Amino acid sequence: MTRLAYLGTPAAAVPPLEALIDAGHDVALVVTQPDRRRGRGGALVPSAVKAAAEAHGIPVTERVDDVLDADVELGVVVAFGRLVKPHVLERVPMLNLHFSLLPRWRGAAPVERAILAGDSETGVCLMQLEEGLDTGPVYAVEQVAIGAGETADSLRERLVTVGTRLLVERLREGLGEPVPQAGEATYAAKLEPEEFRLDWWRPAEELHRVVRLGRAWTTFRGKRLRVLDARLVTASGGLHGEIENLVVSAGDGAGLELVEVQPEGKGPQSAAAWANGARLQPGERLGE
Repeated sequence: MTRLAYLGTPAAAVPPLEALIDAGHDVALVVTQPDRRRGRGGALVPSAVKAAAEAHGIPVTERVDDVLDADVELGVVVAFGRLVKPHVLERVPMLNLHFSLLPRWRGAAPVERAILAGDSETGVCLMQLEEGLDTGPVYAVEQVAIGAGETADSLRERLVTVGTRLLVERLREGLGEPVPQAGEATYAAKLEPEEFRLDWWRPAEELHRVVRLGRAWTTFRGKRLRVLDARLVTASGGLHGEIENLVVSAGDGAGLELVEVQPEGKGPQSAAAWANGARLQPGERLGE
């Protein structure tokens, strides 16, 4: 089995780490992002990967250069969130498990960008890490269909499952020769907060894709209203943003039926409970 360094940060990077340990690989060092302050008290919270590594007694660092002193044969990178500098890559070869069909959606938010673009499929790539952003040749690839109405959380969970299996299989069976990426590259930039705002002038299908990302919001009576779940409806009949019987009209004449929402300062609740409590008036609109 291989002596490894593992570089990862969020919860999505924990299953591959656990699978490598279960497969008998010697994970000598974990590199992750620094602890972050979270919650009302501002307490420092470790990354999900750091917590998992410490539970296994694996040394953890925030310094990528520490890989050079760990006497490892290979580095495995999954959703690390930082580039690895050339002087490290020159001495320690590294694999990257990326959640897209490269070269489509290189970058930080491949799952979210695939959904926003209306892609019908995505996948996972196991590639050789290079200095460039997700530019390395690919050892293995597997396609994954995107379900109609599937959320980013659900899709990411399936991609992690597929990618984890692929990673363990290839390390067991041999990586082979990587194949250079071919085709037009697109870039998956990190999403900005404004991209989660529901602009009711837009088509309902596009708005539904935003809701599927899990952080969609609009406004109601001057306060923020998060839309946690909604269904597409083919016809609404109202003006853009107008809400009637829980259906909000979009710019193309279709609409979204609200299923679950979260009013500002309150917890998640069914849209029906929210509407009853708000005593909606005829002609009221969201987003104004």
